[in-house]
Amino acid sequence: MKFFGYSFGAVEMLISLNVILFIVTISEPEYLISNFGLQPSSFFERPWTLITSMFLHAGINHLFANMLTLFFFGLYVEQLLGERKFLEIYFLGGVVGSLFYLFLAPVNSIAVGASGAIFAIGGTLAVLRPHLKVIVFPIPVPISLWVSVIIGFIFLSSCQELHGKDIWVACL
Repeated sequence: MKFFGYSFGAVEMLISLNVILFIVTISEPEYLISNFGLQPSSFFERPWTLITSMFLHAGINHLFANMLTLFFFGLYVEQLLGERKFLEIYFLGGVVGSLFYLFLAPVNSIAVGASGAIFAIGGTLAVLRPHLKVIVFPIPVPISLWVSVIIGFIFLSSCQELHGKDIWVACL
């Protein structure tokens, strides 16, 4: 896709959209996260949150970590498989991650973030390039991609913050 003379692939468009929506979210975080974040208690009233929650983030660190990972892993997968297949994996992974959240999370919780989609991309890359080594900050040595995906999952699974009135926001 071309925008002002520059070509953007799927990864660049997703990162741009996430950053723009994060900036918009800063103005009304409670309203936007409450209405577009994924909540088990109101999912049947707001089924679109299965998708919209993938474009909201709980903070700048959450956004930065997801977009940095999307940039590196996503560009690689997009080059290997093409834009269409990349987007299929990204959105399928995001939806599957959201469905798991619906079944496993406390009823009064809210999930935001693209981690389900990004883990799908990381998992795809780990399958396609099983011997690929990556350096994950702050670990100063190359480790297998599949190990970094597991470490990332453990780290992000613990990412929660109290948001508003007794509502926990989980970083997906």
